[in-house]
Amino acid sequence: MKRQTGFTLTELLVVLAIVAILLSIGVPSYRYVTNSYRMSAEVNGLLGDLQYARSEAIKEGQTVTTCVSTNGTACTGGTAWASGWIVFSDPNANGTVDAGETVLRVQSAFTGQIPDTFNASNNVTAITYNREGFPRTAAGFLTTTITLQDSTVNGTWTRCLVIAAATPLGTQTHTKNPGTC
Repeated sequence: MKRQTGFTLTELLVVLAIVAILLSIGVPSYRYVTNSYRMSAEVNGLLGDLQYARSEAIKEGQTVTTCVSTNGTACTGGTAWASGWIVFSDPNANGTVDAGETVLRVQSAFTGQIPDTFNASNNVTAITYNREGFPRTAAGFLTTTITLQDSTVNGTWTRCLVIAAATPLGTQTHTKNPGTC
């Protein structure tokens, strides 16, 4: 008598049911993890460049500015930090890239199918560090929060970068109110 090898239809259906259950549990978790990591990476990119600007201002003994830039050479783009930004030496502290001032870093616009919003409170478009490493904005110094939200405005993925006088830079996650930190 010859023995048959392979799977029965019942065995195949049981395996497919188990795979379907595991996928229904795993896919939402995977989406949460990937979106959360992406949002953290985006806000940490600006955090790192602001820390770099501060350290360069202290090291060089002159002001260094970080501003919104869509072209990577000048302060353009309004208040949408997701458009990209630049870090540049700004000896005259006027918040614009003038002849002879060096662009130190360039961050291009965020890419993706669904755009994120990355806007500062008080419509801040530039942050300048003086030679002592203290930040200020064009309006003097106001505590500024730059909030990153995904297109769904899901509070779970909202990240904020808080810039305040005489305090270290830091990021925060959302509070109970969606879209706030």
